Amino acid sequence: MTDPTAGTGPEPAIRPYGTWPSPVTAALVAGKTLGLGSVQADGEAVYWLETRPSEAGRTVLVRWTAADGIRDMTPPPFDIGTRAHEYGGGAYVAASGRIAFSHRPDGSIWLLTPGTAPRALSTVSGLRFADFAFSPDGTLLFCVREDHRAPGEPLSTLVAFATDSDADPAEQAGQVLVSGPDFVSSPRPSPDGAWLAWIEWDHPAMPWDATRLRLARLAPTPGTTTLTDLRTVADDGASVIEPAWAGPETLLAASDRDGWWNLLRWTIPDGPAVSIAPMEAEIGLPHWVFGLRSYQPLPDGTILAIAIENGELRTLHLTGPVARPVALGHPANCLALLADGSLAWLDTPPDGAPAVRVGRIDAPSYVLRTAATLDLAPGDIAHAETIRFPLPDGQHTGHAFFYPPANSRFRGPADEKPPLIVMAHGGPTGRAASAFAFKVQWWTSRGFAVVDINYRGSTGFGRAYRRQLEGQWGIADVEDCIAACRHLIATGRVDAARIAIRGSSAGGLTVLLALAGSDLFAAGASLYGVTDLRALAQETHKFESRYLDSLVGPWPEAEATYLARSPLTRADAIRTPVLFLHGLADAVVPPAQAQAMVDALADGGIPHAHYTFEGEAHGFRREETVRRALELELDFYGRIFGFTVPDVGERVVLAGE
Repeated sequence: MTDPTAGTGPEPAIRPYGTWPSPVTAALVAGKTLGLGSVQADGEAVYWLETRPSEAGRTVLVRWTAADGIRDMTPPPFDIGTRAHEYGGGAYVAASGRIAFSHRPDGSIWLLTPGTAPRALSTVSGLRFADFAFSPDGTLLFCVREDHRAPGEPLSTLVAFATDSDADPAEQAGQVLVSGPDFVSSPRPSPDGAWLAWIEWDHPAMPWDATRLRLARLAPTPGTTTLTDLRTVADDGASVIEPAWAGPETLLAASDRDGWWNLLRWTIPDGPAVSIAPMEAEIGLPHWVFGLRSYQPLPDGTILAIAIENGELRTLHLTGPVARPVALGHPANCLALLADGSLAWLDTPPDGAPAVRVGRIDAPSYVLRTAATLDLAPGDIAHAETIRFPLPDGQHTGHAFFYPPANSRFRGPADEKPPLIVMAHGGPTGRAASAFAFKVQWWTSRGFAVVDINYRGSTGFGRAYRRQLEGQWGIADVEDCIAACRHLIATGRVDAARIAIRGSSAGGLTVLLALAGSDLFAAGASLYGVTDLRALAQETHKFESRYLDSLVGPWPEAEATYLARSPLTRADAIRTPVLFLHGLADAVVPPAQAQAMVDALADGGIPHAHYTFEGEAHGFRREETVRRALELELDFYGRIFGFTVPDVGERVVLAGE
């Protein structure tokens, strides 16, 4: 039906903020939008992973060649992914005409070549694998193995498989090459197969705190291999990540030893570390998932790198000490090199859906696959404005992206300012990005303003900024969110009486503590958020089990701080309505965390709503879940701000009203 209040001419119709009918529908976001990622190239082929909400969140390996076009490589029921470290990543590799991948439901490894059916390599129960890499001749597959077969913390090792083995996959667990460290990642064989490089680290460090870059000679024997001449390439207390080879004797990695993740080069086996184009920008991302790649060595000895400067992505061509910005769309991660010298990447523009693209430096590119077909006018898309604002300590500056309401058919009344949605990203060692995102456009197209905060501790601003959250989680992040709101109020951008704050995972803790510590917010939404730090320290998975040592304090010595910073112990200070959304299969933040907070708010008579989702883990993947969560949250804010939102299939039910 045609909306009778919509503008029909060049002038948009006047309608209260928050009530605008939007072209960004739940069906578009939840059912018609693909999750694209993990772009790789092998010869003339481009590969990527495609998560399809319409197939219950199944992730498919997709291949493109000029001759055959786009084809699925993994039929149902294969679901590519891994639960190693719970967050996964690095779930497949394609090289020299071979593919290896992990099947998410049971952690098994499968091999295939284009045109053949997948063949099981390992189906041992209790094992999870990630970060695959083939040897140059394809006879060995290196990967990280996380072993859950025994009680207690799982063991993390580097293992190798013989790819031509005809042994029973139910008995193939891999040959252990590296064991001992608490964590290992990034096995990378040299182009001539002579060396293996990898990263390792130990509790209580996280990979963005301190890691070691290690190296060993590969001594293959029929059907197996061993490591000899083990060496430590870098172990100086810095975070060294993303090793890659630029030739048989040239090893690269990113290190923040000088305050920023910048590239270093070593001549193997004994050459010293040499800085490549040092800059006050980050080439590298926090190692939450396996398989991250922020740079691509080129055949001519130069390097393409994705750098984050002041929170914004730039593509740089590194030629010796010179870093030249290049025009190559908006890559979100490393560019993959095809045999003809062209590049493939996941493009994340500010004004359109993510897409897999192919192109060349400073030349036009073309789209292979887009995440969604957007029928949006330019005026329907909100663009990020970088804002800086003073923090309460008078010493630091806050960072955020602000998005004003945007809808080509509507505008708000002249005497009204828009309601504001404050976003606190997860991690908390993470970042807010300025690329087009439905989590923003869903709100702005309906007449909400959005501010996405890069609070202290976020990445993309150097090691010193990242470390400002140490011992201050639940304080600095909350202060920054409040300071951003006060700045927007003071500059007349938003309605001070209609501000909601939302966050997922670690961002959920920020939300709840902000509600407990300030009367600025009218409502809050916690999506699978942390509520009890003591329980989290004792119950969460191995990867994050010592994360809180730096963010809060050592456990259990700092138990008093854990209590003081837990939203659960501050529930009696919350006076505003809260919405909780949580997956019942969440192993990172168990659903009991949300339930305990709900019970505490119920005891205090605070209005709240609590919805759980069967089969969903840490983050929502299924179409019906994504759709329902969006509509419930939208209706929740409408209830609190005093207006009825259109086109919502389910109305939120508030307990305690």
